Amino acid sequence: MRFDSVVRPRCGPGDVPRLCHDGEVPKLLLLDTASLYFRAFYGVPESLRAPDGTPVNAVRGLLDFLTRLVGDHKPTHLVACWDDDWRPAWRVRLVPSYKAHRVALRMPEGPDLEEVPPALEVQVPLIRQALDALGIAVVGAPGYEADDVIGTLAARAHMPVDVVTGDRDLFQVVDDERGVRVLYTARGVGNLQVVDEEWVQRKYGVPARHYADFALLRGDPSDGLPGVPGVGEKTAASLVGRYGDIDAIIAAAGDDASGMAPSLRAKIQQAADYLAAARDVVRVATDVDLPDIDQALPREPADLERWQRLVDQWRLGGSATRLVSTLAAV
Repeated sequence: MRFDSVVRPRCGPGDVPRLCHDGEVPKLLLLDTASLYFRAFYGVPESLRAPDGTPVNAVRGLLDFLTRLVGDHKPTHLVACWDDDWRPAWRVRLVPSYKAHRVALRMPEGPDLEEVPPALEVQVPLIRQALDALGIAVVGAPGYEADDVIGTLAARAHMPVDVVTGDRDLFQVVDDERGVRVLYTARGVGNLQVVDEEWVQRKYGVPARHYADFALLRGDPSDGLPGVPGVGEKTAASLVGRYGDIDAIIAAAGDDASGMAPSLRAKIQQAADYLAAARDVVRVATDVDLPDIDQALPREPADLERWQRLVDQWRLGGSATRLVSTLAAV
């Protein structure tokens, strides 16, 4: 499927031009939606509730985040990328420990249920309803995480891309030549860290294109990925800097003349099976089959009547008003 059949600029169909007819510079904003609504849930008081007592702090917080992101970065296109499967079975088959500590209930069919605070769980359908009523594209894919949707859309984009996330794994999609950056939310949506190739190199000592190799060696306990025992960030960066990708590192570990220290060669060799299995767990997919959907940033709610019902029912108040005003003004 051609990406230009998926992303259509407001100024016309087909390949995205350098400038739209009204002088806009096309830009695609990709949201790691779950990352944002988790941040909103923990950052906005749970005392914000609908008239029936349902908490709406994550809903209102996410709407406020959207207002800030659209107002500050002025995208022409926006996609809320969705976890249709937060722990894909194919990744679990490769590394059984993958996100295992976050499973609330194992399901005989379909994705396992993630451990989510009940006060947030009840809000996720409301977030989806609000995005749909606004006309903001929500894109997921069966058997894939939001990261994979982001990786695929970023790889196929015909315009600059900003990825909004709190997940370091997505640093691997950064590509200065193609205009792909990450807006990292570790310090909050109001204080985003712009992550480009220079930033990744300076922070981790590796090129962005090898961030996945670096992360594979280092491991990530938050995702249940152990990495190579005895290899931390500095050693992982040194290996990537000297040898390149994981295949070259494994080859060097098996070569007496590679210059790799014997103790380090032994560690890599002992972890060879893990490295071979985990590489596709750590790397985001870039070839997911995605549905055709209009990703142009809406200037007003697509379904005004439905939007107003949601605003009234869930008491979304100023958060809803500010977002609609921002969309109209961009």
